[in-house]
Amino acid sequence: MPYLIFFCGHAGTGKTTLAKHMLHPLMAATGEPFCLLDKDTLYGQYSSAVMGVLTGDANDRDSPLYLQHLRDPEYRGLLATARENLALGVSVAVVGPLSREVRAHQLADRTWLGVGDDVHVHIVWVHVAEAQARQRIAQRANPNDAWKLAHWDDYRTRLFQPTAVDYPELFLFDNTEALGTNVQELLRRLTASEAST
Repeated sequence: MPYLIFFCGHAGTGKTTLAKHMLHPLMAATGEPFCLLDKDTLYGQYSSAVMGVLTGDANDRDSPLYLQHLRDPEYRGLLATARENLALGVSVAVVGPLSREVRAHQLADRTWLGVGDDVHVHIVWVHVAEAQARQRIAQRANPNDAWKLAHWDDYRTRLFQPTAVDYPELFLFDNTEALGTNVQELLRRLTASEAST
């Protein structure tokens, strides 16, 4: 049975680094082939070209124009690509914030995802303290983050931290100690048969 594993979380939490670190251990533990689908890799250059034409700012990922017109199509394409791989028997690790979808519990809805009971679905919510996330964002110096850093008080209103009580479908992964001992526990939980949804 293939796996569909989401690595979600806000900017600066280290979800991409974690997903890449987990890929080989996941393949070894499950015996399944995996592919990595990172939203920024798949759509970053396309969105830069579009936003450059529409707003003159190729790095815009936070304006109402982007959020209203490009965000959701990017995610629909991301999930469609995941489904194509799953149909071929290839497990998928999906990386993207997906905060709206997590809030709405959509990633736990197989009908919404368009996957059957033959797929192990897991959702990892990667988080760190807000101050640490902001520091990591500043250190990586990605032009796409310029608006966030310049308007942090506005950006932070989008941030939320789900709780285990309200979001039992999530594996809450504290990434404060980057790739620490909790990685082994995460691997165990992702590959344990009783953990599958």
